[in-house]
Order: sequence, then C-alpha cells, then structure tokens
Amino acid sequence: MIDPAIRVRDVSKSFLLPHQRQTSVKELFLHPRRKIDYEQNEALRGVSLEIGAGESFGVVGPNGSGKSTLLKVLAGIYRADAGTVEINGKLSPFIELGVGFNFDLNARDNIRINGALLGLTQKQIAARFDDIVGFAELERFVDQKLKNYSSGMQVRLAFAIAIQVPFDILLLDEVLAVGDQAFQEKCFATFARFRAEGKTVVLVTHDLGAVAKHCDRAMLLEQGVCVAEGPAQDVVARYELEVQRAPEALERAL
Repeated sequence: MIDPAIRVRDVSKSFLLPHQRQTSVKELFLHPRRKIDYEQNEALRGVSLEIGAGESFGVVGPNGSGKSTLLKVLAGIYRADAGTVEINGKLSPFIELGVGFNFDLNARDNIRINGALLGLTQKQIAARFDDIVGFAELERFVDQKLKNYSSGMQVRLAFAIAIQVPFDILLLDEVLAVGDQAFQEKCFATFARFRAEGKTVVLVTHDLGAVAKHCDRAMLLEQGVCVAEGPAQDVVARYELEVQRAPEALERAL
C-alpha cells in the first residue's frame, strides 16, 4: 500500500486572544500590573484527513474557519497542540505573500535571494531566471524595486519562484485572490501539469468554482471542525447550500 502524501490525525490548534491591550507606553507605565485576560480560540478541533499522492485537494469554508491555520500546520509553521501530521515528500509552501522578499531590492535580486531561501543553487536560479520572469510577466519591471510593485505583481513573482523549486507537494493559500483572470488561468494550467507529473496540490481558496473544477476532493471547515469531505463538487455544493440558507436563518432569528 502506498502511503498518502499527507496524513493528518486528530489535529487541534488553539491560540490565546487577549481581551485587554496596553495601548501606549504611558498606559503601561501608569498601570504596570494591570491584568490581561485571555480567551482560548480553537482554530482547529480534531481534524483528520488523508491526501493521496498526485491529488488536487481543496479546503473551503468561511473566514475564521481554520483553513489557513491548517495549511500552516501542514507546512510546519505552526506546531499542532494535539494530533499528528505526516508529510511524505518535499513541500513547497506558498502561504504568505512576500515572505523572504526584500521590498527595497529589485525583482532580479529578490529572485536570487528567494530562490536560495527555497533551496535552489545560484546555478539553478540562473537557469530558471527567464522562466520565472516570463511566467510573472515582469520583463519590463525586473529592475524595479518591489516596494513599487502592485500586490498582483508581487504575488505573480512569488508564485513564479515557488513553482520552480523541485517539490512533491504544493501548498497554496489564496494565491488566486489577488491575480487577474489571465494569471489565474495560467495557474490552473500549471495545476494540470502538476497533476500529470504526479504532484500533490492543496489549495485554500474562497473561489468555489475553482475548487469544483480543478480539485479532485475537498474539505469544508467550519469553526475549526471538518463538517464535510469528499468529491470536490459535492463539498462545494453543500457549502453553497449553507451559504444560501444563512440569510434565511438570520431573517427567522430576527
């Protein structure tokens, strides 16, 4: 039996949310012993899943449902409070825009730095440089500082670098949210190529149409709990039905 690319068992993750905040140095000086109360926020509660090698897997749910937290646990950015995570393959996480970028440097220098941080040698970066710039469509702006880039230009560059790194599993968090339609179509074309190459893609997005069309299976998270998992189109249909019913439930409550 072949091990899955990702196996998650009963994973939970909580954060402490402060209810009282020192808003200034003066306030801290005047009230140095003021007690701050914390509330425990359970971002993930007993989540389990398996994702097969070569599978495209979508994660959907409302804001605050734990989607990004789950992806960061998979990437090793967060450590789970409970449960186990097993990753079988080399990860390439594309989770936060601009991580590893120096916005006072131009794209040319950032490609060299970011590529090195992701494990590419300088020789590999040089060989892939034209492909990165071409995919990001930044040929005219390669010597411009990143602080002068739009958010769309930044995400195109970051994604173009991420997909050049050899990987078995690609984690994507809302990569399509800031890209235009042409860039999104280019991303989907790369997803199809990754699938043909047997690579695994985990996509967190609010674009339900993209999940239904491009993912094999999906998971619906609500308040940190997996409430549905299965064929992507079925999970998307359930979530859409819940969204449609929400205004009706609110109207009845009023």
